[in-house]
Amino acid sequence: MEKKYVLALDQGTTSSRAILFDRAGNIAKKAQHEFPQIYPQAGWVEHDPMDILSSQLLSVAELFTDGEISPQEVACIGITNQRETTILWDKNTGKPVYNAIVWQCRRTAEYCYNLKAEGLGDYVKDHTGLIIDAYFSATKIRWILENVPGAREKAQNGDLLFGTVETWLIWNLTGGKAHVTDYSNASRTMIFDVDKLCWDGFLCEKFGIPMSILPEVVPSSQVYGTVSADAFGLSMLAGVPISGAIGDQPAALFGQGCFKAGQAKNTYGTGCFLLMNTGKERTVSNNNLVTGVAWGVGDEVIYAIEGSAFNAGSVIKWLRDEMQMISSAPECDRLAESVHDANGIYLVPAFTGLGAPYWDMYARGCVVGLTRGVNRAHFARAVIESIAFQMTDLLEAMQADAGIPFSELRVDGGASVSDVMMQIQADLIRTEVNRPVTVETTALGCAYMAGLATGFWNSMDELESIRKVERVFRPSMAQEKRDALYAGWKRAVQRSMNWEENA
Repeated sequence: MEKKYVLALDQGTTSSRAILFDRAGNIAKKAQHEFPQIYPQAGWVEHDPMDILSSQLLSVAELFTDGEISPQEVACIGITNQRETTILWDKNTGKPVYNAIVWQCRRTAEYCYNLKAEGLGDYVKDHTGLIIDAYFSATKIRWILENVPGAREKAQNGDLLFGTVETWLIWNLTGGKAHVTDYSNASRTMIFDVDKLCWDGFLCEKFGIPMSILPEVVPSSQVYGTVSADAFGLSMLAGVPISGAIGDQPAALFGQGCFKAGQAKNTYGTGCFLLMNTGKERTVSNNNLVTGVAWGVGDEVIYAIEGSAFNAGSVIKWLRDEMQMISSAPECDRLAESVHDANGIYLVPAFTGLGAPYWDMYARGCVVGLTRGVNRAHFARAVIESIAFQMTDLLEAMQADAGIPFSELRVDGGASVSDVMMQIQADLIRTEVNRPVTVETTALGCAYMAGLATGFWNSMDELESIRKVERVFRPSMAQEKRDALYAGWKRAVQRSMNWEENA
C-alpha cells in the first residue's frame, strides 16, 4: 500500500495530539485528548507520565478507528514535545518513580537562587547557553533523586532512566529499545554542552546526576527505531519507523520554514515562545535570552536564540476556568474587539514568575490601573494585550542581541488564530505579522523531520515551497499611542517584580 502520510505526535502541556500530514503538508486527520494538571502546592506543577503516554496513544488510535485511513499508509512518525518536563523511570518495570515535573514548576527556585549566589551562572551560560532557572530540567532531576525514596539508589544501580517527554514516548513506543533525546531537547536540560554537543560532566557532578541515567543525544532527523508490536495497543503501526524528534518550539521554527539565519517565529501556546534561526553559529545573549541547538539534520547543526514567556494561552484559560469571566477563547476575542482599549488597566500574568528578559522567579501576577469604569470587556482586552506585550519584550531583546532587523514575524500556535491579538501584536512590534494557513506548525515541523529522514520529502527547498500564507497583519496604530501603551506595560511589570515592596 502506498505510503501517503507522516504521523506527528504533538505532546503538549495540557493535551496530546496526533496529526496525519500528507505530502503537501496538509492535515488529513487529527485527534486530541487533554490530561489532568496536578498542582501539589503553590508554584508546583506535575503530570502523571502514564497520563501523558495514554493520552498520546489514545489520540493515535482514534485516527484509524473509522477506517478512512489505514495504518499501512503511514510512512513514518515524528515526535514533538513540551520541553524541560522531566521524567525518571525504572528501566526494568517501565514505571515512573515520580510524577513528571513540568517546565512551569518552580519548586527548585530557591536552589537555583543559591547556585547563582555561588557564581555558577557564567559557567552555565558559557557551556549550555542557558540561564540558571527552575524552568530547565537539571534541578528537577536532582529534586527527584534527592526527594523520592529509593530513586538515587536505583540510579546508582543502573536501574533508572531520565528523559524529557519525547525520550519517554520513544522508549515506550520502541518497547524500551531506544533511549535517546535529540539536540534541541538536550539543549534545555542545563547539563548539555551546546558547543561540544555532549553531556557536561562537571554540571552533572555539580547537580548529583549520574550520567548513566542520561539518554544518547542524536540528530533531530534520524531513524531511532520502529514501533514495537506490543506498544500499548498500537500493534497496527508495528514496524513503522520513528524518525523525527524535536522540541516543540524548534519544531515550530522548522515548520514555519525559518531555515535561514535571521528568520523568526513566535508560538502562542500555553506559553509564548520567540525563536530566531542564527545559523551554524551560536549567538551569545547580553539581554537575558537563551541560546541552544534548534535542530540537527544530517551532519548540519543549526542554532537558535530564544525568549520565553511562561504564560500566554494559559492566561485565557485562567480567565475562563478560574475567573469564569468567559466561556471560551472566541468569547475573549469578541469582548476584546468590542472596546477600543483596556481602559487603562494592565494585567501582568506572572503566575509562575517572569521569564525572559526578566527572569524573576519570585514575580507574581498583578492587575494595575483599575477604576470603577473597567468592565469584563476591558479585562478580556487586557488579557490579550498582556500576551502581545510579553512577546514585544522578547522581540526587542532579541533584536538587540542579534543585531538583525525583523522584516516579518511568522506566528503559530492555538492563540495565533485570534485576529485581534495578531493586530495588537503588529501594532506593538511595528512589524508585519505573517500567519500561515497551517497554524499546527509544531506538529508539521516534527513531521518534516521524520519525512526527511525516510525520503518522504527530499529537501528543505521542497518543504519551503509547501508553506502557504493565510493572512498578514500590518501595523496601524500611531507611534505615539503605541509608545505610551508600552511604557504603561513596563511600569506594570515593575509592580509585578516588586510586589512585596508594594504590598
